[in-house]
Amino acid sequence: MVHRSYDQYCPIAAALDVVGDRWTLLILRELTMGDRRFTDLRAALPGIAPNLLADRLRQLQADGLVEQRELPPPAARTVYAATAAGREVVPVLRALARFGADRLDPPTADDVVRPQMAVYGMLSPYHVPEGDGERFHARLVVDGTVFDVVTDGPKLSLRRRPDETPDTELEVAARDLVAARQGAAMRLPRTAAARRFARLFQLA
Repeated sequence: MVHRSYDQYCPIAAALDVVGDRWTLLILRELTMGDRRFTDLRAALPGIAPNLLADRLRQLQADGLVEQRELPPPAARTVYAATAAGREVVPVLRALARFGADRLDPPTADDVVRPQMAVYGMLSPYHVPEGDGERFHARLVVDGTVFDVVTDGPKLSLRRRPDETPDTELEVAARDLVAARQGAAMRLPRTAAARRFARLFQLA
């Protein structure tokens, strides 16, 4: 599959020549959260045809944004991963999340609110670095899924750190994170660490 070009001397047009096709940014959304099997991507992207997903992945690999990796035994499976170049789209995804959050209605009972979406779409895009830049590690358990949210000045990481002792551990529901972003009060423990977490992510 060959990209259609906007054929304009413009950095926005040049970016859209690479990531502007339907589904492409959502595929990158998934892969910037972590490595995924083809079946994982299909499950996370209901509505995409398997042949179209395969075409998009081939094009993203050709563009150097995605690569395939072979996991060692006992997993012994092929996964897709975002390359360093592919991760350059993270600030774009966060900006789109902030833009889109204001346009989302509250989820209905039928809407699936994934923990990954809640953290990557409703939490991390709102990170506001502290002036002193002191490192802070919050371990979130969102509907049973664990996320290590680590801030260090302007840097934000969501990489799992199971061997570290976090500054605070918080258990929240994905729907509560969405509701908090849409103006509801966030129920957090009355601790200094929890208050700091709320300030860091504009939940207070």
